[in-house]
Amino acid sequence: MKKFARFTILILGIVLLSLLLLDVIYTLVYMQSSHRGKIDYVYNSKARHYDIVILGSSRANNHFVTQLFEEKGLKSYNYGMSGGHLFEASLLLKLMVERKYAIKNLIIETDLNLSNEHRSDGVAAKFLPYIHYSKTIEKHFSEEEDFLELYYIPFYRYVKFDTSIGFREMYNNLSNQPTNTLEKGGFYALGNKKGNMKNDITALKPIHNKYYEEIKRICEVHNIKLIAVMTPMCTNVKGLDYFQKVNAIYPEIHNYENVVQGDQYFSSCGHMNEKGARLFTARIIKDFF
Repeated sequence: MKKFARFTILILGIVLLSLLLLDVIYTLVYMQSSHRGKIDYVYNSKARHYDIVILGSSRANNHFVTQLFEEKGLKSYNYGMSGGHLFEASLLLKLMVERKYAIKNLIIETDLNLSNEHRSDGVAAKFLPYIHYSKTIEKHFSEEEDFLELYYIPFYRYVKFDTSIGFREMYNNLSNQPTNTLEKGGFYALGNKKGNMKNDITALKPIHNKYYEEIKRICEVHNIKLIAVMTPMCTNVKGLDYFQKVNAIYPEIHNYENVVQGDQYFSSCGHMNEKGARLFTARIIKDFF
């Protein structure tokens, strides 16, 4: 019995040490990476200066053409993240502030993402390699139900979110595999191939969103001009009164839902193609810059 107990303790010790070692190795790889995605691009950076920073979901990533701002002499970057929620947008802005970014204007796409305060696991996971090295990230995740497991169990976060930060992504970082995420100033253009051109957002309800409130407070404290916008959708959508409901809660958010019309400008009902994105960006430049 004693031999079995000693053997069990030995095995558990080996497993724990293995998890600790793997955790250290994975984390060290991510700490040296700044070329795969927008989160590591910010985390492993020093102070940058921008006339315009863009944040939001895919409806920011696919809709704001950085080149058009640059042509007007406005140093810009589109930090919109496909699949992201305001949980991640707020945290990314906090990291920019932590790294002493100088930002004159922040354009935040805030429309459909106002309807929830949940994190997007696929995007949020990309902050987790740094959770022990950044008080900003630790605090932001501290109210999540699984915070204790993510923070205290070695290597758990890499296993739980394997598709985002597991072996394949770690190896791609280690071997300097390129992505197109950081090209074109962060703007990702969609083509003309049509996706779903019907949509129903009647079930969505905008809320008084704490992460949007965080973004507003950060901008106020750091003297950043905040431009909050709702971006276009195709006309074949049920529940377009959602955008009026947003303005009932937040009248300062500019409603651009219907400024680009015609299916020829959309890749899907919620995302414009590059031609539509250029029309929309030109309108934003005209109205604000």
